[in-house]
Amino acid sequence: MKRQKRPRALGPVWLRWCMFLGGSLCMGLAVAVAVQWVVTGSLSIVWEWFVKWPTYLLLTGVLYGAVVFTLGALLGRLWLSAILVGVAGLVLSLVDYFKTAINGTPLVLADFGLAAQVGEVAGVAGELRPPVDFWMALIALGMCVGILILVRRLTLLTGRCRFVTFSIALALTMGLFSTQGAQTAGAVFQVDVNTRLAAANSHDTYGLTLSLWRDCFLQAKKSPEGYSEAYMEQVLARIDDILAEDSAAPAPAVQPNIIVAQSESFYDLTRLPGLQYERDPLENFHALESEGISGTFHSHYLGYGTGYLEMSMLYGITELDFGAGTNICFLEDDAYEKFDALPEQYTESGYRAEMLHGYNDSLYNRTVTYPRLGFSDLLFSADIQALGFPWEGGVYGGYYMRDSYFFRAMLDRMEDINSSGERAFLYGITMENHQPFDPEKFNYECQIGVTSESLSEEDMAIVRVMLEGITRADQALGDLTDALRESEEPTIVVFFGDHRPNLFMTDGDTVYTKLGLCPDNDTVGWTPEEISDLYSTDYLIWANDAALLQGQAGTRRDSSITAIGPQLLELTGQPVTRYWALLEKVSQVCLTNTELYFVDGAGTPSAGVEEADLSDEDRELLQLREDVLYDAMYGQQYITAEMNKPVQ
Repeated sequence: MKRQKRPRALGPVWLRWCMFLGGSLCMGLAVAVAVQWVVTGSLSIVWEWFVKWPTYLLLTGVLYGAVVFTLGALLGRLWLSAILVGVAGLVLSLVDYFKTAINGTPLVLADFGLAAQVGEVAGVAGELRPPVDFWMALIALGMCVGILILVRRLTLLTGRCRFVTFSIALALTMGLFSTQGAQTAGAVFQVDVNTRLAAANSHDTYGLTLSLWRDCFLQAKKSPEGYSEAYMEQVLARIDDILAEDSAAPAPAVQPNIIVAQSESFYDLTRLPGLQYERDPLENFHALESEGISGTFHSHYLGYGTGYLEMSMLYGITELDFGAGTNICFLEDDAYEKFDALPEQYTESGYRAEMLHGYNDSLYNRTVTYPRLGFSDLLFSADIQALGFPWEGGVYGGYYMRDSYFFRAMLDRMEDINSSGERAFLYGITMENHQPFDPEKFNYECQIGVTSESLSEEDMAIVRVMLEGITRADQALGDLTDALRESEEPTIVVFFGDHRPNLFMTDGDTVYTKLGLCPDNDTVGWTPEEISDLYSTDYLIWANDAALLQGQAGTRRDSSITAIGPQLLELTGQPVTRYWALLEKVSQVCLTNTELYFVDGAGTPSAGVEEADLSDEDRELLQLREDVLYDAMYGQQYITAEMNKPVQ
């Protein structure tokens, strides 16, 4: 058997090197176009983007081309490196497409923290299929690779030339993917690598690849001007002055159990225009509003982000507190121990904190973060089913655990904890109303009739799934509060929706676009008022003894994922640390502060904190919070220990 001969090079070295370089850049540009083709769903949109910002597409092509060039020199086959880079680019675009299809938001750097759980993420998202544009882009890239195969003898580098080319290419490519190189390339191609942007705006301007690339090299959180031990001592003194203005809260007469129910995709859908219901699908929630504290709940997310909400509520942080691309569920382990978390404000006073989740333990790093936040036990789906409490009927509803079964498990844990002489702080995360919202999810069952003059029957089939899921959540809430009315144990229930479902209709638009609540799926064109509305749900704080609500029963008050913890602490008169006392003060002037929008303490939205109508005192509070977090997470922890001490 004869040994297969390697293809012989054709032409002089300089020609082959030029062809190699040209082929790499052309392939890089082809991959750049293909990625945007899949992301936008139209070559014409890619062309419009190129005409508007030609240098952004060119730089994207250079980035891909540099990788093709380097791998080609390493492997000795330009066509082979083109295949690898082309596949990688298409996979990246497909992940972005799927993420947008799941929750309406583009892929961001922080999402790579969930890369190890991609299978689980896909599992809860339902059936995902690549779009037609993906296959067309794949064919187009295949044709480009075919051309490189045909001219492979003209791009063949061998011997010393190949070694030198690879060495130079590796150095230059690594330079492009370094902070200094990014600054240089950004200046040449007119890319701002300094300003942090909301993901939707960044992708709309720079495209998927360049948006992710620039986020890698954006500066981390800047230190406060004059940051030093003396500076932070002044910050601490100023915090104490502000906190001293408030009179000390009286010690609570009774320590109630705390049940926090984070209800999947729950919100008051009766506020959607253009839908008519035969009866109130939230009859329990609406009835309980007159007995509790309720209002708009600014959740900071739409369609996804459950784990990020948990970190914001339990630890008082948001992604804006960290460098671009930071996933707040995947920080360094010790980061979650720098401040005493919300549960620890209670566990230090005789409470036992436990988390219950209606799914498995695979997502959002919960098995790492929750023990560090003060939770003694974590109970996931299998653990809950092993509790053995009396139950009639099925455990699962739709694709996930029934909310009614889940709340019965929370009651079982509360009773067990109380029997041991402790108070219970329970954080529950439901799943029954989780996407996908396939028409067959609940076996086509919908307890409440709904009609619309603007939606087709196919779209209404999807709406009915959302309606049934929220109806079941409301009924489970009613069962929970009915059971607590019969209990002698004083208990406060905090119930809120983590986000609205990003309910996509049959043509790819969301139900919110169809009903006129926003112009399209891209938040770039939304007003602050539209963002604030759709990035919010509803909440309720209820107690089986009205006295536990400190005279606030029946009141309305806007809250948010970063304000609900301080609100609960204030309500229960719990002794708190300086950190949480400061967060309570901040929540009075700021309910939401993200890259996308800002909402002040009165619920008024604006495009950002700079545009918000805030007093100098309000802005000082925001700066003090930022200083404290910078000192703890990026600085020298000059005052972190003091922030974990009770207010004097």
